Amino acid sequence: MVKNSTTKWPLRMMRIPLVRRVLLILVVFGVLWSFTFVNISLVFSQSQSRSSNEVKAEIVQLSEEYIKALAQENGDIVDGPYAGRFTAFDLKKTIAVLLESMLARINRLEIFVNNVTNGSLLSDNSTLLSPHLLMGAGLDGRRNAVLSAQDLLQGKSEKCELTEEDMEQYPHCGQKIEWMQKMWQSDPCYKGYGVDGSNCSIIMYLSEVEDFCPRQAWSGTHNKTLVDTRITYANVTVDLQGLMNLLVDPNDRQGYAWIRMRISRMWHRWSSAAKNLVSKYDLQGRQKQKILIHLGLLSKQSGWKFAEMQFKGGPLGELVQWSDLISTLYILGHELTVTSEVEQLIEILNHVPAAKTPCQSRKELPVNLIYTDIMGLIQFKKRLKAGYAKFSCLFRVVDSFGTEPAFNHHAFAKQNKILSSWGGQDLNPQQFYTMFPHSPDNSFMGFVVDRVLNDSETNLTPKENIALVYGKNDYMWQGKEQYLDVIHSMLEVHGTVYEESDNKLQNVPSYVINHGIMTGVDLHKLLQKTKIFVGLGFPYEGPAPLEAIANGAVFLNPKFNPPHSSKNHKFFKGKPTHREVTSQHPYAETFIGEPYVYTINPNNTDEVLQVLKNILKDNKFSSYLPNEYTEEGMLQRMNAYIQHQNFCSFQRGLTKWPLKEAVQFVFAEKGQSCKDACWSLNHICEPVYFPELNSKESFSNFTECKSVAHSSNIYYPAYDTNAGTCTTQDERLLFSCVGSMDTLQRLCPCRNYIPGQSALCIGCEI
Repeated sequence: MVKNSTTKWPLRMMRIPLVRRVLLILVVFGVLWSFTFVNISLVFSQSQSRSSNEVKAEIVQLSEEYIKALAQENGDIVDGPYAGRFTAFDLKKTIAVLLESMLARINRLEIFVNNVTNGSLLSDNSTLLSPHLLMGAGLDGRRNAVLSAQDLLQGKSEKCELTEEDMEQYPHCGQKIEWMQKMWQSDPCYKGYGVDGSNCSIIMYLSEVEDFCPRQAWSGTHNKTLVDTRITYANVTVDLQGLMNLLVDPNDRQGYAWIRMRISRMWHRWSSAAKNLVSKYDLQGRQKQKILIHLGLLSKQSGWKFAEMQFKGGPLGELVQWSDLISTLYILGHELTVTSEVEQLIEILNHVPAAKTPCQSRKELPVNLIYTDIMGLIQFKKRLKAGYAKFSCLFRVVDSFGTEPAFNHHAFAKQNKILSSWGGQDLNPQQFYTMFPHSPDNSFMGFVVDRVLNDSETNLTPKENIALVYGKNDYMWQGKEQYLDVIHSMLEVHGTVYEESDNKLQNVPSYVINHGIMTGVDLHKLLQKTKIFVGLGFPYEGPAPLEAIANGAVFLNPKFNPPHSSKNHKFFKGKPTHREVTSQHPYAETFIGEPYVYTINPNNTDEVLQVLKNILKDNKFSSYLPNEYTEEGMLQRMNAYIQHQNFCSFQRGLTKWPLKEAVQFVFAEKGQSCKDACWSLNHICEPVYFPELNSKESFSNFTECKSVAHSSNIYYPAYDTNAGTCTTQDERLLFSCVGSMDTLQRLCPCRNYIPGQSALCIGCEI
């Protein structure tokens, strides 16, 4: 009996319906799995040559045929606010959803296959393959409300709603929506992006194309789960010939001649500096930027004749800046295009899709950054017209003397009657790159102090009893006889004044030994012998005094009393700054000082004589050069700007650079500017952080406000000591480090800085 029951046990189990079903399912599953495995093997063995691009193209074609078929079947149906009559469905919207879904799936599969074939599922993109992302789920595990093609065909529509938090984070969104509601038909490009006048289409456009509104406001937000794998990275390069190939003169004016000469002469130092920087910091993983460099000052249309005068005593400070900027960007490994004539600029812009349309899509632009000057900026505006807006946040404007916020804001400058051809550009003030760090509202770009002689030659030449006068043109010497006579009583006076054969110098004293315009090597050999480098008061803030100090000469820096400004000196008339220049070279006065720089009153002959005696008595003529004016210092500074400055982001968020740890908020003294308040603490005003203290809550940390107001002026945020009123700033372009008023105490963001590298905070080295 036992044996019989054992034999019949499997048969009895088979009669149970559930067990039979399970076994049947397992058999079917095994057959299907085998069939699938064979199919996959055949596909991989026979169809490897078929590229993903071919698959994508086929999807596009099939999608078009599908939409056409739908349209023919439903020729008289209108499907909601996005559809056109007789199209049956919103073709653009439907195709977009279908293609985005299918192409995203292909991209995910490609990444998956690549990871598998590379033997690992833990690559940089492996997080993209996590189930919640592949299934469209959010980080909190809930499925995102992304509309599918089926949803659209059933008549569902996107929800475009803006919350108070959205409006707070994107302060320009509301204004842009109002403008678009009135002006969306002003140019066909808006319709081309799908704008049809409805709020939803406007919000979609402003979020997806112009970034003025948050993408969280509509359901298309979470469909982006893939990174762009087409990014190319910048590598440091020191190939001089590659750079020379970019600096090809467009005509016989030879505009780049002086620039090429300076770059070639200094290249060994640039190469060494690049290697030093790479050894100190990790420069890997930097995205290569496509950069357009347009030197408007060299163009024929500028009328400034920089090209014609570069070897005839013309101003070289701007050419020094451009030479060093071009070298820096090239060495940092970015892709450069260099132009200097309007015709070249026009040709480039003619090849830019929709360059002159007002739609601010920057995705199709061929450049990431544009370095130019004020003249170049004007030339861009004239050629781009309505399309200028999309380029504006890409500009970096080389601006020797700086542009203060009051002059930069067009409406404010016009209202206060300070508008000039140099100002009113409505850029972020930090987009202006200055020669010296005199205005914290702007970005300090600087230049490199030329050291023509090799290090082995430096300080080997014995000093002679020579005073070399800083003044290349005859008019600069006018009215300086008594000052020069005192110097001549103790030293042999030399000059490098440009002299034409048919014009005798009128203002240069006869005892001056004039060398004329000298080559860089000869000039620096003379500076090596020189004990005193004599400033005449003009030109302002040039590179020559720093070159002299680097060669061991002491700089006599003329003091101005009262300070020179647009109020009392014609040179500053029309310049976009109220800055008061206290001496010929404020940087040398403030950041260097004695024993390398003596700031004196040139009209006080007794003071001049006493200073000369002290200098010659000490007989110490050592060289000095701040790190920020070396090749390595400029490479470090400009790399940090390229990596961290972004003026195309319109979201109000927490500032990430400069580092928050380097910043402190300060309550200035009454009548004190933020620039002065920060400097009194050995800090520098940091305008990036103004938005973070522009609130009633920030005032509560320093004082009690009887009331809170808001205004658009360069003095705010500030506390009125008479009225007890706290006033916040309404206009982001008017945040100012230099604004001050007698009755106001300003709230100021101040950051620390690296000694010898004032543009960077401690911890912001790269």
